[in-house]
Amino acid sequence: MGRLKLDLHGIFSNSRAIEAELNRVIQQALDKKIELVEIIPGKGSGQLKKSVLRFLEEPRIKKLYQRIEKDDKNFGRIFVHFRH
Repeated sequence: MGRLKLDLHGIFSNSRAIEAELNRVIQQALDKKIELVEIIPGKGSGQLKKSVLRFLEEPRIKKLYQRIEKDDKNFGRIFVHFRH
């Protein structure tokens, strides 16, 4: 099973860069038929995680993946599952 990881710690305050990176990793998962993308918004105040979840719920993005999973052991991780 292929897996990609996107850590958003370094760009947490740049919303344009965050959206660009999210689009990039989703497209890469589709192009390379990767089954799992791990996104790490970090724990912090939770605002970045909410922003990532809103992005993933956009209709144009939501149709590209199978499901998302919030890590119940680590609040700062989100898994995006793809079916190819």
